[in-house]
Amino acid sequence: MAAVTSLCTVFPILPSAFSKPPFFPLCSPTPKRSRIIITSVAEDREIVPVSEDRGAQVEGFQPLESKTEAELDPGLTSSSTINAVIVLGFGTFAVTKLLTIDHDYWHGWTLYEILRYIPEHNWIAYEQALKANPVLAKMAISGIVYSIGDWIAQCYEGKPLFEFDRARLLRSGLVGFTLHGSLSHYYYQLCEALFPFEEWWVVPAKVAFDQTVWSAIWNSIYFVVLGLLRFESLTNIYGELKSTFFPLLTAGWKLWPFAHLITYGLIPVEQRLLWVDCVELVWVTILSTYSNEKSETRISESASETTSSTSNQNSKE
Repeated sequence: MAAVTSLCTVFPILPSAFSKPPFFPLCSPTPKRSRIIITSVAEDREIVPVSEDRGAQVEGFQPLESKTEAELDPGLTSSSTINAVIVLGFGTFAVTKLLTIDHDYWHGWTLYEILRYIPEHNWIAYEQALKANPVLAKMAISGIVYSIGDWIAQCYEGKPLFEFDRARLLRSGLVGFTLHGSLSHYYYQLCEALFPFEEWWVVPAKVAFDQTVWSAIWNSIYFVVLGLLRFESLTNIYGELKSTFFPLLTAGWKLWPFAHLITYGLIPVEQRLLWVDCVELVWVTILSTYSNEKSETRISESASETTSSTSNQNSKE
């Protein structure tokens, strides 16, 4: 004990060293110099954007390319081009004929005089055609109206303007030209012979007769002939006609009674078909939609059934 006391007297630093154990902090602050080095290294690095073509550089990997419907089906582009040429060609021809009705007399006319007489002289030319050949003139008008009506129907169904079905449009125009124009000509003469009176009830009677007897006959003719032109069997045609006969007949009652009050009350007999064909633009759209909807649905169902049966046979094998 005395020796320890003497040592502490000689070395006074030892008691403090033994009394307080050494302390080492767990986390020491980063030296300032190291922090500067790390910051400079981070600032020297550049952010490299991810390239969209990097996936294409990988061997065996091909990026997906978005293709339009025309690229997937090249025939669709050529069909649309043909349709556009047909529409623009006939449209240009018709507009040119209407605007140049007086081209033989234009010498010395002003532009105002040319535009002024275009409607009047076109109407005179139409009346002259009716007198020369009434049936052919009405057939031509009905053929044009039924073609345009089917085109409108196809656009209403969602097809683009120049991607219409030419065969379907031709069938509708052919029915209008060969049947509607000629049959309507003789029907209006028959209607006048059946009701040769001047009483107030004659117009409602003609409208009622038109919307029952004549509408039923013409709707049936339209459906049957279109089905035959599509080379369908008589069984399918009869089934489609049976399922759409009354819905189509009652649908006409929402439009034609009001139109035929003008037809039989104000329009002369020879001019009636022109007025009716103007309204037919709306009605043919409905007719064509009804007629082709059932057929296209049946064709798609038969195609799906054929595909499913083929896949089942392949799975069994």
